[in-house]
Amino acid sequence: MAADAQHSNRTLPATPRKIERARAEGQVARSRDLGHFLALGAGVALLAAFAPELTRWLTLALADALRFDLAQVASPRAMSERLAALSRTLLSVLLPIGGVAVLLALAAGLLSGGWNFTLKPLAPQFGKLDPLAGLVRLFSGAHVTEAAKACGLSLLLVLAGGWMLNALWPSALGLLAMPLPQALVSAGELLQRGLLAIGALLALFAVIDVPLQRHMLARRLRMSLEEVKREMRESEGNTEVKGRMRARMRELVNRRMLAAVPRADLVVMNPTHYAVALKYDEAKMGAPRVVAKGADLLALRIRDIAKEARVPVLQAPPLARALYAHTEVDHEVPARLFGAVAQVLAWVYQLRDAAAAGRPFGATAPVPEVPEDMDPLAGGAPAADGAGA
Repeated sequence: MAADAQHSNRTLPATPRKIERARAEGQVARSRDLGHFLALGAGVALLAAFAPELTRWLTLALADALRFDLAQVASPRAMSERLAALSRTLLSVLLPIGGVAVLLALAAGLLSGGWNFTLKPLAPQFGKLDPLAGLVRLFSGAHVTEAAKACGLSLLLVLAGGWMLNALWPSALGLLAMPLPQALVSAGELLQRGLLAIGALLALFAVIDVPLQRHMLARRLRMSLEEVKREMRESEGNTEVKGRMRARMRELVNRRMLAAVPRADLVVMNPTHYAVALKYDEAKMGAPRVVAKGADLLALRIRDIAKEARVPVLQAPPLARALYAHTEVDHEVPARLFGAVAQVLAWVYQLRDAAAAGRPFGATAPVPEVPEDMDPLAGGAPAADGAGA
């Protein structure tokens, strides 16, 4: 009952990952009927193609086998050598036909399920020794379907064989009155007709069995919603764990940014939404560099740290928005903002020189000019999410 309930919950098709695992375990859609049809078809085709040569060979082989002399009859060793020679002659004909049949049977497996080499099916599976589990598998849908198909094929083969015997019986009796070469030719024709009838039945079952095996495998590999979710968690990682890892990484990035704020030359703000800390070292940098940026609460935290470290804080909303939207931490300022950044840095350097000389600095803070397409609120690109925003 529990197994039936579990199977009824499996309504979703198998994922590629489960199909790959099933192939590694040897679960591939194979059609035995297709192999039987190709093997028998090869035999019929070879019989039809080489019928004259086979008839001639059988005539000579039979005539030679029925020719005895007194020495061979009296010597067991001579009879053994004669039988060995006849056996080698027979095998020289049967082995090529059998080899072709084996190759076509392998080709049938490749056509129905593709190439799949694995040794896992050979490993011992002690769970299959459980008689109760074996009884459940015996009456499962797959086994019942296979049994019904095998019974149907056997019944049709018996009916076809009976019909062929009834239809060909007079011709078979007529072989007794024919000379040996003609009897062999007629027997080959009768055999070919019988094999063609059996091949037609096997072809019909192969056409039905190939899609049936694929459908049964897909049904056997179906998954429940819980199995799909579990596989997604295994392949992509636990969502909660990944969320905690991302939060931890943001925390580390924010901590590193905030540690760089006291070494900045200037913090540009808008007045509470955005904050961008700039640093410029003429000896080491080709252009001013953004060492920290943030929005909302992180922007206020950058402002407080800057004030504690006595880093100038400039209220320049357009420039703050443009820098926040078009720059990344540890990257240089875009060339189109060089002019605006140069204005505020010149003001910072003047402020620093006045403080070092101990004289008052009365110059008003600059209002840098920012290109309209660089300011998000003036129709430019939308503000990008900053670290910790």
